[in-house]
Amino acid sequence: MSKLTDVPKRILIGRALRSDRLGETLLPKRVALPVFASDPLSSVAYAPGEVLLVLSIAGLSAYHFSPWIALAVVVLMFTVVASYRQNVHAYPSGGGDYEVATTNLGAKAGLTVASALLVDYVLTVAVSIASGIENLGSAVPFVVEHKVACAVGVVVLLTVMNLRGVKESGKLFAIPTYVFVTGVFIMIAWGAFRGLVLDDTMRAPTADYQIKPEHQGLAGFALVFLLLRAFSSGCAALTGVEAISNGVPAFRKPKSRNAATTLALMGLLAVTMFCGIIVLALVTDVRMAENPAVDLVHNGVAVGADYVQNPVITQVAEAVFGKGSFLFLILAGATALVLFLAANTAYNGFPVLGSILAQDRYLPRQLHTRGDRLAFSNGIVLLAGAATLLIVIYGADSTRLIQLYIVGVFVSFTLSQIGMVRHWNRHLATETDQAKRRHMVRSRAINAFGAFFTGLVLVVVLLTKFTHGAWVALLGMVIFYATMTAIRKHYDRVADEIAAPEGPSDDSVRPSRVHSVVLISKIHRPTLRALAYAKLMRSDTLEALTVNVDPTETKALRAEWERRGIPVPLKVLDSPYREITRPIIEYVKSLRKESPRDAVSVIIPEYVVGHWYEHLLHNQSALRLKGRLLFTPGVMVTSVPYQLESSEAARNRARKRSEWNAPGSVRRGPAETGAGSGPGGSASGGSGSDGSAGASGKSSGGPSGTKR
Repeated sequence: MSKLTDVPKRILIGRALRSDRLGETLLPKRVALPVFASDPLSSVAYAPGEVLLVLSIAGLSAYHFSPWIALAVVVLMFTVVASYRQNVHAYPSGGGDYEVATTNLGAKAGLTVASALLVDYVLTVAVSIASGIENLGSAVPFVVEHKVACAVGVVVLLTVMNLRGVKESGKLFAIPTYVFVTGVFIMIAWGAFRGLVLDDTMRAPTADYQIKPEHQGLAGFALVFLLLRAFSSGCAALTGVEAISNGVPAFRKPKSRNAATTLALMGLLAVTMFCGIIVLALVTDVRMAENPAVDLVHNGVAVGADYVQNPVITQVAEAVFGKGSFLFLILAGATALVLFLAANTAYNGFPVLGSILAQDRYLPRQLHTRGDRLAFSNGIVLLAGAATLLIVIYGADSTRLIQLYIVGVFVSFTLSQIGMVRHWNRHLATETDQAKRRHMVRSRAINAFGAFFTGLVLVVVLLTKFTHGAWVALLGMVIFYATMTAIRKHYDRVADEIAAPEGPSDDSVRPSRVHSVVLISKIHRPTLRALAYAKLMRSDTLEALTVNVDPTETKALRAEWERRGIPVPLKVLDSPYREITRPIIEYVKSLRKESPRDAVSVIIPEYVVGHWYEHLLHNQSALRLKGRLLFTPGVMVTSVPYQLESSEAARNRARKRSEWNAPGSVRRGPAETGAGSGPGGSASGGSGSDGSAGASGKSSGGPSGTKR
């Protein structure tokens, strides 16, 4: 089985990396920017469109509010970036919002933040990929016709790329991210030059369309509610900002300063692109509608269900560069690709947060360890599975998915900033250096304003998006919170039960006697080896135990036992219903009941085979027995393996695989001392899982050891 899975695994994710090479996977700022900031940078591809879509409910006249909404988003972005720059300096360990909230507000607040972030990361993958599929589908009809399957395929591809390691995936993602950012800035600059210098008239493909308002003449509270809803939709541009504070350990030293610089650069790029696209959309007369089939009108007729509404960025690019031009095609391709890669922000944030939560015993321990490529492989796979489920349920529809979005991220924003205010208050109470106090007061003011602003936005988001799907995100947060609480209680309960007491206890008291029971079905080499091992233990009593399922076979076994003169009493258990497991379990329990202070050692001979399909043919009864006996107090179960020839062949195959190196996997030059313990050691250790490694010490060393 190892051979079947190891080769494809190495082809997909590469050869395993030693733990001491973790430092080589750390990221410089130029790679960290596309790795951790691809989500907020790529959100400019759909956030401006979401603003216009909501405003279109009130008709074309409401579009003139979009610059003010964009300004509010810009202020919020700079506030959040400035606040998180304080976070990465104060908490560089990578816990991010979770660590800040837990340390300053308590475990429940920390768990609330963690639940919100986990939900937001899953939604980031689903929304980004669904949006990318829709952008790509406008040029490739096949993608639209099979968008769920294509979206799942992209999830699988991103998962494999991330399993190869954060640095390697970052290099792959850097080029399209930078091409996209460069393309957007060229579009903004060329559009400004054409409009301001050349005085050209640029018109979007929908410039001649009219919007049929769903609600005409909105005023008062209704208009305010609409503007707040448009603002909350535009806040999608802020998703992923917190990923940098969670990923500080992945940066090169000085970690905090590099992370803070990356944050500032990300915020500046994102707001410039967001505002530029909004302005160009107004200049080129882009028209968007929530329900384009009905509300978008051309020449007095609704465009109908066959109409495909292209994103704002695509329409602006067509107006600025010209349809089918080289720059238009480059930007369109980069936009679709970077939307796929935006999910990478979550692929780096979710596993790191999952590892920290697992270390704190809120998630299974398997999420804490790194995989072969020094990435948190289990967290990556878990994220991919959750995002795939969401994509399938919502049919890869970004319009439906985006309604679930940004609730979680503003919960974490708000609690994190409140926690930072308490952090500075605590340090100000003891700090006497005036220069440091001035710095702390300034940082506290930034975080206090951030807490107020993000809390206000959270209220707006909940009010405007709750009935449109935000309740699903809240439900997901509740489920995550309850699950993590239950996991923590389980781990705490287990830790309390297995904690070693300071004084003497029943567990440290030596049993009065040990009853050894060897389970046998017939007399063969494995049986003789198990009996020899049982004699070596020098138990107080030793007996062989068999179950009478077939009277003829049992009679033959008794006769063979007596003929060989085996000096161990043979006990036969009757089984009128031809069961094997139940009579043995009941007999072992009866021994414990008669002498509760005695220990019972059950010894089970087992074959060790070398092929996965052979496991289906052997040891099934032993497996069931071990599973049942584990739940019986005072019973110790020992497996005595007997290696068949196929297992010896499997061990030889594993040894050859461990000594083989793929072309190019070994660098030229002198080998380092102890290098042979790298891939080879891990492969031979893995082959021991079939039991051959444990028994080879008792053999004579070669294949002849199995002939004893």
